Amino acid sequence: MAERTESKQSASAERQPARGRPRDAGRDRALLAATVAVLQDSGYGGLTTAAVAKRAGVSTATLYRRWRSKEDLVVGTAVRWASDLGPQPDTGSLEGDLAALLRDKAGTMEGPGGRLLHVLIGEAAHNEALARVLDTAIIQPVRDRAAAVVRRAVARGDIPPLQDAHVLADLVVGSMVSRLFLTPDAAHSVSTGGPSSGEAAIRELLPFLLRALGAQPG
Repeated sequence: MAERTESKQSASAERQPARGRPRDAGRDRALLAATVAVLQDSGYGGLTTAAVAKRAGVSTATLYRRWRSKEDLVVGTAVRWASDLGPQPDTGSLEGDLAALLRDKAGTMEGPGGRLLHVLIGEAAHNEALARVLDTAIIQPVRDRAAAVVRRAVARGDIPPLQDAHVLADLVVGSMVSRLFLTPDAAHSVSTGGPSSGEAAIRELLPFLLRALGAQPG
């Protein structure tokens, strides 16, 4: 009798549809975009999950099925933004690779990723979890790409070997943050959607970086 009961229960379970459903990628994107928008308007301290859900046009229950807290939401947004960045092209020259790297960083810093980074830099000073994600999701990918640029240049004989190839990333990130976030005219342009300052920064920084890496003038 027990065996027949167990068999019936098993058959019934097999007929039942699987619980849950795939996550809606469109809602994920809407929530991530809304997070960046609310952060830009209100800062980290003023961000609430209710405000993000309202901006995205979804319920707070939909948000909480994806992220448990506002910190998880911001971290998830940073990770997603970093994962959306494509690989740097191999242009065949150090100058071309550096120009592409600088152009990519300028483009992202002047877009949604830059607005997110702007907020995280201030918050990370007293929030260890956000400081870690700032490093692992945003800074480290740039360091890895910059190191690849240096390795290719060394292999081509464009520059002598460097003791620490990641130093290029520190120069790129530091100079771009200073130029686009801290220089008053450029920072105002980025925050208000004004004309791009990225190309001007690239023209200023590229010759300096080439000299700093020991490249011979072309």
